Formats: sequence, structure tokens, C-alpha cells
Amino acid sequence: MRISTWCHWDVAVVLLLGVWLPSSLSQTTPSPQNQSDKLRFRLMGYPRKHYEGRVEVFYKGEWGTICDDDFSLENANVLCRHLGFISATGWTHSAKYGKGTGKIWLDNMQCSGSEKSVELCKSRGWGNSDCTHDEDAGVVCKDERLPGFVDSNVIEMQVEEDRVEAVRLRSVVSVAKKRMPIMEGIVEVKYKDGWAQICDLGWTPKNSRVICGQMGFPFERKVNKNFYKLFTERQKNFYRIRSAACLGTEVHLSACPLEFSKGNGSAPCEGGMPAVVSCVPGPLFSHVNNRKKKLKITSTVRLKGGAKIGEGRVEVLKNNEWGTVCDDHWNLQAASVVCRDLGFGSAKEALRGARMGQNVGPIHLNEVQCSGLERTIWNCRYKNVTSETCKHEKDASVRCNVPYMEYEKAVRITGGRTRYEGRVEVMTTDGNGTQGWGLVCGEGWSTREAMVVCRQLGLGYANHGLQETWYWDGSNVTEMVISGVKCSGDEMALSHCQRHKAVSCQKVAARFSAGVICSETASDLVLNASLVQQTVYIEDRPLHMLTCAAEEDCLSKSAAQANWPYGHRRLLRFSSQIHNIGRADFRPKAGRHSWVWHACHAHYHSMDIFTHYDLLSVNGTKAAEGHKASFCLEDSDCQEGVSKRYECANFGEQGITVGCWDLYRHDIDCQWIDITDVKPGNYILQIMINPNFEVAESDFTNNAMKCNCKYDGHRIWLHNCHIGDAFSEEAERRFEKYPGQLNNQIS
Repeated sequence: MRISTWCHWDVAVVLLLGVWLPSSLSQTTPSPQNQSDKLRFRLMGYPRKHYEGRVEVFYKGEWGTICDDDFSLENANVLCRHLGFISATGWTHSAKYGKGTGKIWLDNMQCSGSEKSVELCKSRGWGNSDCTHDEDAGVVCKDERLPGFVDSNVIEMQVEEDRVEAVRLRSVVSVAKKRMPIMEGIVEVKYKDGWAQICDLGWTPKNSRVICGQMGFPFERKVNKNFYKLFTERQKNFYRIRSAACLGTEVHLSACPLEFSKGNGSAPCEGGMPAVVSCVPGPLFSHVNNRKKKLKITSTVRLKGGAKIGEGRVEVLKNNEWGTVCDDHWNLQAASVVCRDLGFGSAKEALRGARMGQNVGPIHLNEVQCSGLERTIWNCRYKNVTSETCKHEKDASVRCNVPYMEYEKAVRITGGRTRYEGRVEVMTTDGNGTQGWGLVCGEGWSTREAMVVCRQLGLGYANHGLQETWYWDGSNVTEMVISGVKCSGDEMALSHCQRHKAVSCQKVAARFSAGVICSETASDLVLNASLVQQTVYIEDRPLHMLTCAAEEDCLSKSAAQANWPYGHRRLLRFSSQIHNIGRADFRPKAGRHSWVWHACHAHYHSMDIFTHYDLLSVNGTKAAEGHKASFCLEDSDCQEGVSKRYECANFGEQGITVGCWDLYRHDIDCQWIDITDVKPGNYILQIMINPNFEVAESDFTNNAMKCNCKYDGHRIWLHNCHIGDAFSEEAERRFEKYPGQLNNQIS
């Protein structure tokens, strides 16, 4: 049995820059404890993910466990922070992750959740327990590391009096206070129940670079100190830090050599003033207050597969083709170079082990080593990759510091069973400036709009976008205030999407308002483009062998006028292999109760349209089309170490497991395009999976693949087959002379 509770952390936690830091990164005063007396923590047990497990503590030279008596989410929060995670999402008991051995160090733990050490929590005392290892406690931590975390399963705890808990820029200009993000102001550090300043004597641009990086900005710039001097002279300042000596490569202020004031007194700053910093915003945030059009970022690096802005799998452009980076030696300095190059701040985390999903294309770089000052990852030292040195299981990824925008204050979800689901409500302001909450019309609401809401609230991806929410609590019902919302899916906030100028909603009852179900993980489907190119051929198939295919609408319209059962249809056939490279299984949106039985082929359809097959002329018009219903959506095969979970025989479950793929062979019905009426010429073959975005994915941009196609009336050739986002924009423009058609509708 597993009990899991969820807690909502104030956004200040997201900006937390050192409530606790791993000792390997701390450059402040060393702990007074002897090395042998330091507490260490680790997660153990099986089966588990990297952020969950049985908690073990190293004390007095021996590893031991914690009893689950009186265990709570507050206890789990303290332990997760000791383990380098930002918070806990739940806890487990009854040795869910297996029994430990040795001592049971703590029993009847009672933490408030805010303690900086388990030593500050109440308990029976070290080693005083009446439990057995059948009662070993475990934790489930939020998959987000504390700033400065070094990836290791064994964490040393170091509690220091002199440390930086949080950092902020305090704007003193009234207009700037109301506009997000805050890009300039007095640097302040959290101290006790308030905020304190840093003396600017000896302050350098390197210090400013570190502060800006923490705040989510790529660069620093000069600031008018005279303006701030007049302001600060009229205020009482409390200087917590006398001096800072950053190199500019640190990812947060706590990693810099700092001189703190002694005791509880304020450090003198004779001849100086509070440090002031001004930052340069990245392209995504430079015009957020006047967003007339979306800014395009052209770079040789990108992030893929992340749930939030500024996180994802790192991909770099080489020879006009995108590829991943191997995680050997991957660290915060290299990750920060990537983050700043993309217009974000320094890196919060440098993630290894394909934590943001695996790609299927090339791997371009390995053993990347950066100082942290480079403008691009290509300026760092690196090695080229061979197939023997790295696999996609080692794709590197990052989480970057991004500017705080207050987006989560403009929307909320209510009425759901957990904080991950509910009816969408948006902040409104009336003519008198009074703020309140209103509903969103559910008409046309889809997964892509839900993706934006989940991202805006920091709740991951969208599992579902719901057009009716009658089954959720409606006690706080409000009026419809927004309708016609249309999002591409990658916007940072719902306010960035298109909408009706005036509310127009046919069904205005609360039960027809928009809702979302969010998830920390999502699937990601991608086609094996080279297999399509290798298996293509033409077959002239007799009509008497196409009866079932005609019933399932797998032939072109002219087939209806054919002289059945005589004659034939010309079919362009190929195999398609669909990989799930995401972090959650791909499951049909519809439950088994609504699957449709097709007697002719003797199978169930779990999705009406799973794939579109189109043959396009060079000017973009459709020459021929096909489609694929998801009959027998299952695991055909999996990568090493991954077990099949889905098999649709005998009305079995349908889906594609993470790390597995579904193979539709070229010789099965409907795995084709009917080209009977197509004239010889040059075309583009386009295949698109999940074309109606029915099922949530972490990335929809890689759902399409294209090939150049030449047909001479007898034979057909495919070349340059590639995933839709695999090439650079320049290479894609050379590939096709028209913008491309990503849907199955004839315009």
C-alpha cells in the first residue's frame, strides 16, 4: 500500500537559491562537525525511480533506516531536501522499497516541514526505536533538484549559519514594480524573517553576471548607480554580506566566496552602498509586455521534451541536422552555456541519463567541458561521438533559471480530486480595477490549450483537455469570461493564445466550461524515417482482395466507381515503426468500453485516426491521401532492458510503452496510399502520427515525417526521408518550396 499526498509550494520556493546546498558546491565556512560525524543520506530499494526510494541515513559510521511510525509529508519534505530535491510529493511505509539492514536510526519523527536538518525535528532520539525493518519509510520527491545539486545518490548534509537562502532584485521604480519580469534593482538576500543588502565595495560585473543568471537572464549590463544612491541614502540598510568575489561561472551566489557580517550585526559599508544589478532579458522575455508577435530564436542549440519553459533535452545543430549531446562529464557549467545561449539564465540542473526522454537521431557531442563563460556550446571542448562511445540512454538535458513572470497568478484549476486536475478559471479585472475569477468556454478546447494551462501552473504536461466538467465540484461557479481560445501549445500563458474579442459561447453553464488533467510526464511518438524509405514499393492489388479495406475507407474516392470486384488499385506501400521516446506510455484517449469492433478485419479500433498518409504535389496540394486507424496499437518490440506491456490480442490493452515501438508492416491492410489516380511526377510523401492531437505528448513537432518522392508511372523512389524537425530551417526550405501541410484537410 502506498499513501501519497500532494503539497503546493509557494512560488518563492521556485526561486529558492540555497535553503540547503550539497557540501561539494559550498565555498563558505566549513561545518564544525568532524568529517566522520557528518550525516549522509541516500535512496535505496527496488523497483524505484531516481527521485523515490527507501531513505537511509549514515550516522556514527553506519547506514540505517527510518521507521514509518508517525511519518508524514512534512518529514518527507525535510528528507527530500537533504537528498537534493526541492520538496516531496508523497511518502511510503511498510517497506514498499524493500527492507533495509542494520540500525533503525530514527523513530516517531515529527517535523514541521521547514527544518533545515532532521536533527531539528522531534523524535525518540538517534537509535532509539521499537520498529522492525518491515516498517522502513520511503519518500517520493518532486523531480526537481535544489540549485547547485551534483548528481549523486549519496548526499552529505552540511548545516551552516552563514548561507544564502534566497536572492531577489528589489525594484525601486513604481512602474517597474508592476511589470514582469523585474530586470533591475537592489540585490537582496533572505535573512531570518526579512531581507538584507550586499555591500557593493569591490562589486564586479562577474558578481552581476551570477545574480542575473539566477534571476533567469543571460547577461548583465551597466546600471545608473547615482539614481540608486539617492534612494538608498534615505533608507536604513542592513548589510548581511560585506563582499562577494564571484568568478562569473557560478550558477548561484551561494557558490561564490562570500564574506558575511559577524554575529547578528550588520556589516559596515563605509563609502559604499547596496549592490545594484541590471540584467538583459532573453528574446522570449524582452517584449512580453507588448507581445504583438512571437519572437523567433535562431540558434544552433535547442531544448526538446521539457514540461516547462527553459527545460528539456539538449539538441545541437551540426551539418544542418539536429542531434543530441552525450552526458559524459555533463555538468552545471556546460548546461549554463546552453541556457544562456537560449536567452535564459544559468542552469538549475544538469541532468543525465535521458531524463527528458531519448531521441532517435544522431548524437553529435560527447565529453563537453566548458568554463561557463563561453557564448555557445560549440566554443567548449568536446569530442565527436562514435556508436561505441554513447547511446541515446545518455542524452543530456537541462533545467534553466527563467525570469519569474507571475503567470501562475492569472489562472487556477478548481473542483478536481487532486491539484493536477480541475475546471479552468482565469483572473479578470473589471472597469473599477476589481479582480475576480471567471470560466473558459469549453467549445473547441483541446489538449493543446490544456498544455498551456498545465505549463503556466507548473504542473507538467496535459493528459486531457476537457470540454465538459459537470463531474467536478461547481460550488464556486462563476460566469464565462473567455471563449474561442486557440493555442499552438507552446505558449507560456493562456493570455498569449488567440481568443474571441467578445465572449461567444453556445453552452454557458458551468458544466460546459473547460477543464484540464495535468501530469508530470508525457509520451512522445516519433517515426523511424529511414525504415519508410527502405521498405517503399508499388503494388497493383486486385479489387476482390480489397473489400475490407474499402469498408474501412482506406481507398481513394474513385474506388467507389470501380467495376467491383474486377480491376485493381495501385497502392504505395511501406512499413512504419512508431517509437515512444517520451517519459510516459502512449495510451488511447478512449477507454476500452468505447472501442469499436471491426468484424471484417476482426480487430478493435481504439482511435479513429491514428496516422495520416499524404502524397503532396510540389505546390502543396494533395495528390492522394490515406489514413490509419489504431488497430492493434501494441508493443512490437522494445529496447534492451524494457519489457513489453501492451498486446491487443484477445481484447488486450492497447498502447506503446516508453522505450518500445509499434511496427505496422508494409503488407497489412491500409498501410498504404491509393495512388491509382496519381500522374507521374515529383511529390512529397508526408506521414503524421496523432494528427488531431487527441493524445497528449511532450512534443508534437516531431510527429510528422517527409520524403522527396519521384514517380515515373511504373516505379517510385523515396529519398531524404526525415522527421519534420530534424533539419535546420535552411535545409528544410531547400527540401520543399512551400510551407508544408501538416493536416489532412484539403484547403
